[in-house]
Amino acid sequence: MKLFQDRMWVIAAGLILAIAATRFHHFGSAVSLPDASYAVFFLCGLYLARFARASKVVFFALLLETVLVDYYATSVQGISDYCMTPAYWFLIPTYGSLWFAGRWFALRHSVEGKGLIGLAVTAGAAASFAFLLSSGSFYLLSGHFNDMTATEYAASVAQYYVWYVSVSLLYVSCAVAIHMAFNIIRNKSAFSPSDAA
Repeated sequence: MKLFQDRMWVIAAGLILAIAATRFHHFGSAVSLPDASYAVFFLCGLYLARFARASKVVFFALLLETVLVDYYATSVQGISDYCMTPAYWFLIPTYGSLWFAGRWFALRHSVEGKGLIGLAVTAGAAASFAFLLSSGSFYLLSGHFNDMTATEYAASVAQYYVWYVSVSLLYVSCAVAIHMAFNIIRNKSAFSPSDAA
């Protein structure tokens, strides 16, 4: 049981660090990674699903962290506060949908073998839904697009869709690859010459 709890806290710490390291730049730059928020909330649901209470606690901790990072970025670093509108609060259901999708998958499927295809489909669908929810709420509630039709807005944000989903899938893929590598190492270290005799 202690091994599982230790693993849980390592995962939680990794997710918190991922937000801290990437949240400042949506698209990344020569010196920064692109925002991993979509993937982090999905992975929180995926890897902490079996720790129901901890998963919820980490989810809310990550929400709080995103708000604090955004506040610091806009108030201290001078990054534009263009996104700080009433639509900002729709990040709660946006990230909640990603967390729920990861949790849903983890409680029904395995993160190995044939399950990896289902994982990719689930992560892609979750990121797509999150993008539509976030973009749609921003259009409706931000107050920036009163003179733009929904069709015009959809055409203008469509260019970002592939980026958001592919970056999310890339981060999820990296996390799963690390997970699989650790499992291989753990299985090899658990196997001793006496087992083969």
